[in-house]
Amino acid sequence: MPKVVVSEFMDEAAIATELAGFETLYDPGLVDRPGDLAEALRGADALIVRNRTQVRGALLDSAADLKVVGRLGVGLDNIDVDACNQRGIAVYPATGANDGAVAEYVIASAMLLLRGAYGATGQVVEGAWPRNALMGREIGGKRLGLVGFGAIARETARRASALGMEVSAHDPFLAPGDPAWTPPSGPVIRRDLATLIAQSDVLSLHVPLTEGTRGLIDGAAIARMPKGAVLINAARGGVVDEAAVAAALKAGHLGGAALDVFDREPLDAQTGAAFAGVPNLILTPHIAGVTQESNVRVSAVTAKAVRRHLIGP
Repeated sequence: MPKVVVSEFMDEAAIATELAGFETLYDPGLVDRPGDLAEALRGADALIVRNRTQVRGALLDSAADLKVVGRLGVGLDNIDVDACNQRGIAVYPATGANDGAVAEYVIASAMLLLRGAYGATGQVVEGAWPRNALMGREIGGKRLGLVGFGAIARETARRASALGMEVSAHDPFLAPGDPAWTPPSGPVIRRDLATLIAQSDVLSLHVPLTEGTRGLIDGAAIARMPKGAVLINAARGGVVDEAAVAAALKAGHLGGAALDVFDREPLDAQTGAAFAGVPNLILTPHIAGVTQESNVRVSAVTAKAVRRHLIGP
């Protein structure tokens, strides 16, 4: 009987349905107990993780019988894919299952930060009426720049176009003639990165963390963004210089920022303190792609992929 270990949270109905008949250990707390996780993986055929479990080094060494890793999401920077390939361990991300959730997060964050009126509850309750101070901006007519134009960015573009935004993107891996640039929702302008940064009212990141993208949006890049622009990162934390974002918000150069991912997760005391008191800032705990609906989809896709790999359809 194949043994499956699940070290982070997933939809339990997907476990019951898709992993029926397997010896399944579902313990979302294993990610924080590396010793117990290593022990659980002895004799295991499959491991299912989200983004926090580091599938590399000693953990892989403890899983001598491992055949497949299911990733409840799409990023693979927490998995040593090369080491898995060398050992013949298949890796299955849940491609496409949470695209809409992330796209909604980006659009909602942009609208919230541009409008700037939704934090006034306390003042209104106390009798204040700060209408002039809360005269924010509309999203219609704004320029959205997408750094990377994969599936999630395309879903974001579709929603942005419906709201009347002008959409541009930079993606050196997507050919100029690719039909993705001319979707039914309206054409997406292909730009070089420098131009995209300089001409976007809202800049949203959609790239993996690689040697080429680490620190891509640093202090110099942020300085080239239009004054009052909004920066959104729901991709990978190391792509952005977090201290530079905080500084630009304090200085009033950036009009707002939403960060869902960080170079160190969870934040340590030093990083958290650097964000304290920073205006027009939304911080969320790597949750952009996780909704009740997407959790069901991601869990089902991942569990099915693991099942197919171990015993077939």
